[in-house]
Amino acid sequence: MTATSSASAALFSLLPFPTSTPASARAGGSHYGPTRSAAAVSPIRCSAASPDLSPGAPAPAPPRPQIELEFLGPKPGADGSYPVDRAAAVSGDKLLRDVMVENKIELYAAYGKLMNCGGGGSCGTCIVEIIDGKELLSPRTDAENRYLKKKPESWRLTCQTIVGNKENSGKVVVQRLPQWKK
Repeated sequence: MTATSSASAALFSLLPFPTSTPASARAGGSHYGPTRSAAAVSPIRCSAASPDLSPGAPAPAPPRPQIELEFLGPKPGADGSYPVDRAAAVSGDKLLRDVMVENKIELYAAYGKLMNCGGGGSCGTCIVEIIDGKELLSPRTDAENRYLKKKPESWRLTCQTIVGNKENSGKVVVQRLPQWKK
């Protein structure tokens, strides 16, 4: 039961209910028609309905496939390893940019933070490199081909890249800010 339905049930159960008949009814009725006796008045209770769990009820939908994402930092740390951020997304639901923004994973270089197009595919500042799992992402778009024509095939624009295809699952490894990698 949800909090809203419990609150509603509690509200209805606390409302005052008539315990005696109105004076007009005791006097022999009213111009609205016959009245019920005091014994016939009963409180109305409201409760939330439970889900139908009968054998003929449809089964709950199976969990949707997930894509696990690993985001490697642009520069290695003192020990030589790249810092890693992790996130997950339902396959086919979101753009790579949206996953990164929602999980507060750094996406833009200094220039891109100020001059990005907000995901419209018209600036080319949200570049990443797909290290592993490119088959789990959507194919390159015309905007990507235009902005990345002299870049490696593994480079993508996050604002144009859909994570998954609603049916696949697996792991994608993404290098953030590949232009900084040396």
